[in-house]
Amino acid sequence: MTAKFSTTRRVFMMQTAMASAATLLAANAQAQSMVAETDAQAAALGYKADASKVDKAKQAKYAAGQACSNCALYQGAAGSAAGGCPLFAGKQVAGKGWCSAYAKKG
Repeated sequence: MTAKFSTTRRVFMMQTAMASAATLLAANAQAQSMVAETDAQAAALGYKADASKVDKAKQAKYAAGQACSNCALYQGAAGSAAGGCPLFAGKQVAGKGWCSAYAKKG
């Protein structure tokens, strides 16, 4: 009777581990989604996925050459098309994007 219990427990533990892994993968997949310019936080920060489309009349902080990829907050790899940003938890920003929270890297 103990052997059957051990087998059942072992199967249960494996299923639990698999379910946990699936949950983590699903959470990671959600983290990969891009932030939309219309998201409340993005709109509040004047985020644009393409810095060349920033309305310079409305965004006095913008200066040519600023982009998410050279911002201190950008968490993507150098040269990547997109990466994480702590301002947009669980979402990625475009490397060529910009928002009013821009802080020069370095």
